[in-house]
Amino acid sequence: MQAVTIERFGDPSGMVTTDLPVPEPGPGQVVVATEAIGVGGVDAVIRRGTLSGYGFAAGLIPGGEVAGAVAGVGPDVDPGWLGRRVWASTGTGGAYVELAVARVADVVELPDGLSAVDAVTLGSAAPVAHFALEHARFGAGQSVLVRGAAGSIGIAAVELAARGGASAIAVTTSSAGRGARLRELGATHVLDRLGVGEPDAPAAFDVVVDVVGGPDLPAFLDRLAPNGRLVLVGAVAGMPPADFGTRLIRSFQQSRSFATFSLDTVPTAARDTARADLFAAAARGELHAVVHDVVPLSAAAEAHRRMDDGSVFGRIVLVP
Repeated sequence: MQAVTIERFGDPSGMVTTDLPVPEPGPGQVVVATEAIGVGGVDAVIRRGTLSGYGFAAGLIPGGEVAGAVAGVGPDVDPGWLGRRVWASTGTGGAYVELAVARVADVVELPDGLSAVDAVTLGSAAPVAHFALEHARFGAGQSVLVRGAAGSIGIAAVELAARGGASAIAVTTSSAGRGARLRELGATHVLDRLGVGEPDAPAAFDVVVDVVGGPDLPAFLDRLAPNGRLVLVGAVAGMPPADFGTRLIRSFQQSRSFATFSLDTVPTAARDTARADLFAAAARGELHAVVHDVVPLSAAAEAHRRMDDGSVFGRIVLVP
């Protein structure tokens, strides 16, 4: 089968298209014949080598989510899964392939009316946004800032905050064009990447959902209202400064807080229920999968180049 591997961490030129043996599912596993493969921000972070301390090695197959039909099941897996259209998580790697192996516990059946392309655009991003807002104790009438709103997690956070009755939803993004598109999805104020922009935007926010991280994160802690909560769900700009917590100490009397959030901490049953509900909402047209482009699996390196140059709005999807 065709696959893409990372033979050298750094720029996208280290990604190679190769042929690998057809996989066999083990206990508790299924094989999915991929129809669509999501290209996520974390894929690019791993490929750059930013997370080298987490044990990623050359030869890694990147990607964390696929959609397609179940083509094989492990010896202890219900054969009723065969032929069913599913979304599947492969973890932190293993998705950029024609035949992907996943735990059956990480598989969700797709509803009628939801394409494989839309499924991998929403499958990881929408639950992250949903639970991040929950983690931040977001409620109707509160103000929200989504930092890094042009990616699939940020877009989902904007839509879900709007559906949840936010009083204001500000977004940071790199251009007026992107800002206009985010307004169509529910944003009420558009700011630049440093959080500067419209004079009528709130000066402080009850909730900040941050996909970016990096050296500018401390400035967004300063944008929290009293009792405000910033939840970091990604680090596409790298790790924040080691001393970023001093901003919270300096504003001690504001009772601000910072948290990280990973979907790995959500119980499987709750995660699967939320994902199924979000897929159903998308099938009804209540939630939107914003697809920047659909390209061949063999063009994965080019997809990563486009992510690195900041030209992607939404998600790029690979197809075998």
